[in-house]
Amino acid sequence: MSEIFASGGVAVITGGASGIGRAAARRAAAMGMRLALVDVNADKLDQTAASLGEAIGRDSIVTSTADVADFAALQALAQTVETRWGSPSLLMNNAAAFVAGGPGGILDDNANWARVFAVNVLGVVNGVQAFLPGMLAAGKPAVIVNTGSKQGLTNPPGNPAYNTAKAAVNAYTQNLARDLRERENCAISAHLLIPGWTTTGEAEHRPGAWLPEQVVDYLEQQAKAERFFILCPDEETPNQVDHKRIFWNAMDIIENRPALSRWHPDYKDAFAAFMTRDLPVIPKG
Repeated sequence: MSEIFASGGVAVITGGASGIGRAAARRAAAMGMRLALVDVNADKLDQTAASLGEAIGRDSIVTSTADVADFAALQALAQTVETRWGSPSLLMNNAAAFVAGGPGGILDDNANWARVFAVNVLGVVNGVQAFLPGMLAAGKPAVIVNTGSKQGLTNPPGNPAYNTAKAAVNAYTQNLARDLRERENCAISAHLLIPGWTTTGEAEHRPGAWLPEQVVDYLEQQAKAERFFILCPDEETPNQVDHKRIFWNAMDIIENRPALSRWHPDYKDAFAAFMTRDLPVIPKG
């Protein structure tokens, strides 16, 4: 059983000053964990630390405005955390850069692509590279959670930079989980958190979306059940709908359909009909 929020443990959470990261930090604090919070927004980070410090004491919180794209900065934080408290029992690589609308397109400026990849992909890799050696050396049970996105699975048009980066996080985290599984006597598990429609940042909460706290509830529940893919529903999209969309995308390869055929006019009716049917039963084992 993977215990995400282990009483008395140490949680390192990037993107920890808002949204899902802040909700995870609050849950960790409620469990009596010590916290290392990373966020590039210094004001929000200070506010979050002050709020959580009232519950667990300010001495139980380390903050860093490190950019997760800066490997040296995360290495320095790992050294600080391990010197002070030992290795993390939870590493949550949650920080992300999102570019909506026009920016992020196929011919968008390369600087935008580089930034999205530096944060969303290398930020995850850097977190693992900085903290995993100490976690392995400690030989204790621990959990790594990398935050992905449904856009990395279903690849909807409109934001190819973000979609591609999150697809890379999916692939990377699968490889990480296999690596940890194959290590002798390794008690560290890896999980891919795939949020649905979630109210994050300063966005106004809208009917149909989940709150970050609901995502954290689901993460905890699914990790205890030893799930690797933690595919979150929301009030608008149940898991069954996501499963069908993912299945259709995979079948594009098998059936040699056009790329992203869900949005191809020749397949519009076929996709609509497919979504009304149950998925085929695939034998287990």
